[in-house]
Amino acid sequence: MQKIINVMAVFSFCVSGATAFGAWYLYKNSDTLIEQAREKAVNEITEAIPGIVAGLMPEMPEVPEVPSATGLPF
Repeated sequence: MQKIINVMAVFSFCVSGATAFGAWYLYKNSDTLIEQAREKAVNEITEAIPGIVAGLMPEMPEVPEVPSATGLPF
């Protein structure tokens, strides 16, 4: 029974250590991680905007033939 408790204690120590290391890593690299996420978001939005704008544009009506003379006395 004592061996099981010791294994559980070691496992608990490892989980606590991994959690502390993960928090430290995120704290130290938060600026880099945020900048990378921002760059990815900007790239995705930049690639998506032309398609969105093209989808929102109405179709251009057919232009009738423009007369060759305006009828003005010039």
